[in-house]
Amino acid sequence: MKEFSPKTLQEAIQYFSDEQVCIETFARIRWADGKPECPACGHKEHYYLAKQRRFKCKECWKQFTVKMGTLLEDSPISLTKWLPALWMLVNDKNGISSYELAKALGITQKSAWFVLHRLRTALQMNSFGKIGGSGGPVEVDETFVGGRIANMHKSRKAKMQQIRGDKQLKGDHMNKAIVMGLLDRELRQVRAKVVPNVRRDTLQNEVLREVEHGSTVYTDEWIGYNALHQQFVHDVVNHVEGYVEGQVYTNSIENFWSLLKRTLKGTYVAVEPYHLTKYVDEQVFRFNHRGGKRKENRITDAQRFELALSQVAGKRLTYNELTGKEGGTEPF
Repeated sequence: MKEFSPKTLQEAIQYFSDEQVCIETFARIRWADGKPECPACGHKEHYYLAKQRRFKCKECWKQFTVKMGTLLEDSPISLTKWLPALWMLVNDKNGISSYELAKALGITQKSAWFVLHRLRTALQMNSFGKIGGSGGPVEVDETFVGGRIANMHKSRKAKMQQIRGDKQLKGDHMNKAIVMGLLDRELRQVRAKVVPNVRRDTLQNEVLREVEHGSTVYTDEWIGYNALHQQFVHDVVNHVEGYVEGQVYTNSIENFWSLLKRTLKGTYVAVEPYHLTKYVDEQVFRFNHRGGKRKENRITDAQRFELALSQVAGKRLTYNELTGKEGGTEPF
């Protein structure tokens, strides 16, 4: 097998132009010892059917591919297109649109849209501990994502009014989704998720779930955070008076908001609230695994790609699930 060493997009496209190289790379990253494991019985002894690019288990004699049991399962799109798509998604700072990806890979926009959403599912954080435990302070903030009501088409206004019920569509925030974020300054790691509202119980429960008890928490003056002092060392920056008071500020998490909104407005343009969580997960992954200025903390494009590829297995996302026709509420 060729050594995995692409450093640029051009090198990655050339390297992954061979389907067999893609299969070997995927197998090496998916299975720790590099030996394919039968998804039916778990046996690792197999034959390789070179013409069919399949494995045949020596125990149960069932055939399987490297895609089976992953987000790529049942996809007719070859790995020579899947792997460059993942490379571009995790290494382009502002993301890549489905139209741009479709043009680059020679597939339809609808297929590219589905490919990107499946890859975003792989970028979700599976499990992680609480932040703030290292002694570093945690910044907490929330932001509103969405377009202005005045700029909406009348048909969309009508749909939103139907969803809102008796509530009137007033103010810039009525039609917007809410994203809450927490950033550990010491680890330079962020957690972010879509929340239903900015009430005290919602925001405080998220902080309790994500932050170690007794940590130092910095927020703005929003009343939803005014009970955090019972569990944390809580300092507030009043944005009416200023944005920095010594070590008390939320500028780091607001930097993350600027990156997120630049991606949503500049690259993806129109994101439905139903799908917003996946776009947030995408930006969180890139932020938490970005290349640092210090050499010891620097992450290369290849390392970021390998990490993302290692998270593809054990997850599934069908088109019906994605569009809300199965296992969810259909998006408006």
